[in-house]
Amino acid sequence: MKIGFIGLGNVGGKLARSLLRNKFDLMVRDLDTNLTNNFINLGAKVSNTPKNLAEQVDLIITCLPSPRICAEVMEADNGVINGLSENKIWLEMSTTDESEIKRLGEKVVAKKSVPLDAPVSGGCHRAATGNIAIFVGGERKTFEKILPVLTVMGQKILHTGELGSASILKVITNYLASVHLVALGEAWTVAKKSNLDLTKSYKGIAVSSGNSFVHETESQVILNGSYNINFTMDLVLKDTSLFNDLANKLNAQLEISPLIVDIFKDGQKKYGSRAWSSMIVKRMEDLNKIDFRTDGFPEELTDSEPEEKGYEI
Repeated sequence: MKIGFIGLGNVGGKLARSLLRNKFDLMVRDLDTNLTNNFINLGAKVSNTPKNLAEQVDLIITCLPSPRICAEVMEADNGVINGLSENKIWLEMSTTDESEIKRLGEKVVAKKSVPLDAPVSGGCHRAATGNIAIFVGGERKTFEKILPVLTVMGQKILHTGELGSASILKVITNYLASVHLVALGEAWTVAKKSNLDLTKSYKGIAVSSGNSFVHETESQVILNGSYNINFTMDLVLKDTSLFNDLANKLNAQLEISPLIVDIFKDGQKKYGSRAWSSMIVKRMEDLNKIDFRTDGFPEELTDSEPEEKGYEI
């Protein structure tokens, strides 16, 4: 199977490298020539347009920063849709809006191709080792056809149901992660002002009912002071807004979600769109004139688990 990958950023580049590492025939496309040149050196081919890429491969993967950018890549005159033909597969791995994936999916189906949405979850450090989780929505038969591809990019693969269902689940999980991160800022504030040993507090939370994946990962780079989670403030704001907009569309009356969106808007205003998302806790540090620094924590996360072939859960 020939694979094309569009979008070689923090997550996409790591997923694409997993494909190369596992000897897949790969063609890539990105506006950043430094990124594509690196992939040439690793053995990938490079396409000059999304349309050209789609014409030459069986599976087209997109992993892009926003629904707007994905729409441009798909619908432009030299975009993916105009390069599709019968039995090709489009796998959307971006975090996007469920209604948008369905809208573009209809255009893909009109070309007699098959759309799937397949967002990932677990952090850039796990994307690098092929140990990230992948949610997949869409036709079951096509999901099974590309499962060998999915199991080298991710470890735990979940078929969530119809097209768009994976994107809904993804924005739910990202919303929960954002809530946990904001709550950690307040938790570390109380720990610091209580003069607790922050290293022991980290361990205590990790073995308690208050533990979370976000604590185990992001608290480490918060305590180090780098905040480097390889994920930026603007992306979290996009994800939390997607969740909030979905709730509004469903007429779901929520309390915490609008507050989380406002908090990240404030964080983006204070620290910038490209600040690491973990810096949201700095709002509490600045407000209380403290910091959460302690020794023994890494500047950047790495995945200590060995790479292993993925499987459907």
